[in-house]
Amino acid sequence: MKDLRRYLVLKYIQYLVLSSSNAISTFLGLLGSLYTIIILQSAKVSSKSTAVLISSLAKADILVCVSIVSEMVVWTFDASISSTAFTSAPLQNLLTANTHISCLLLSCIAFEAYLITFFPMESRHLRTVKNARLTSRIIWTLVTAECALFQMNDLLKASSTSAPTRSPCILLFNFSSTAAALLRSLSYFLGILLRIVNVYFYYKIFFSISNR
Repeated sequence: MKDLRRYLVLKYIQYLVLSSSNAISTFLGLLGSLYTIIILQSAKVSSKSTAVLISSLAKADILVCVSIVSEMVVWTFDASISSTAFTSAPLQNLLTANTHISCLLLSCIAFEAYLITFFPMESRHLRTVKNARLTSRIIWTLVTAECALFQMNDLLKASSTSAPTRSPCILLFNFSSTAAALLRSLSYFLGILLRIVNVYFYYKIFFSISNR
């Protein structure tokens, strides 16, 4: 459990403290996720809701691995690759999905820690493995839909120069651009809100433990 706590501290620093990820934090995060996935396979780790959320958090770094491998492929075979599947926009969307999934899961873990500290008996029916798995699926589904919208907007933007000005694609492009812009703004303000909420949760937990 000490290793899992260290992993959570690393992830909080990477996604909720640092303004943006850098090479060092990304590398340490990937190593921590790999180690955490191995730990969670051990029979010594009980299958609880927190473990389910941490497992989903660690698996989110698979998106980072895919992005890094894809960038290496593009860099190595740049002259022979022309498919839009390997352009920078899809790779950036993968990193965006990783960041958003990680922030939401970290916030769920913080909220669960808050419930365990202040409402251990009252919240027991909420802190179940079934609910943790459902929460993880909902987060992955919502973020996948978000990045699908971003990707569609990027594809329409790339093809808008060759499309006729009266083409129905223009209406779709305008709609996707507006929706993507609103969603990016919402994600930005939600990220700020999650940082504030997480600070509040751990502030209350820290002083509660200190008073004991």
